[in-house]
Amino acid sequence: MRIAFAGAHRTGKTSLVQALAGALPAYTALDEPYHVLEEEGHDDPGFEQQLARSLAMIAESPPNALVDRSPLDFVAYLGVTEGDAIEADDLRAAMEAIDLIVLVPIEAPDRIAVPASEDRKLRSAVDEALATLVLDDHYGFGTEVLEVHGTLDARVQQVLARIR
Repeated sequence: MRIAFAGAHRTGKTSLVQALAGALPAYTALDEPYHVLEEEGHDDPGFEQQLARSLAMIAESPPNALVDRSPLDFVAYLGVTEGDAIEADDLRAAMEAIDLIVLVPIEAPDRIAVPASEDRKLRSAVDEALATLVLDDHYGFGTEVLEVHGTLDARVQQVLARIR
């Protein structure tokens, strides 16, 4: 089962992926496209670049993968920051390869410390845009969604309960 994790920055996606990778040794955890691009020598890759890398990574991923950041994350960031709309056809193959999206929303209080320098308006806007894209199935992909809440342990248990 390919599981993609969606959420604005500093919601706990990576922590959740890492915890699940420890609990699910048969799964491969895929790093966030931003970090992959940085390792390849790209300096501060933009959201379009990250989206393209995300689509390629999903296409190349094994059937049991934990994908840190769904393609819809980058669609949300592009929509909020640049007003760019992405065509469903550009996303279809990757989204059809994903069996489950785990949505990690902003919670109060925050589960991950958010520095004062963070753009909280951007974070909130992306959180709202992702809710529309994922929960309302804006593109009509029909991908199953699990919205998780609570502590890291509670989130891990929610995902494990769904996939078992």
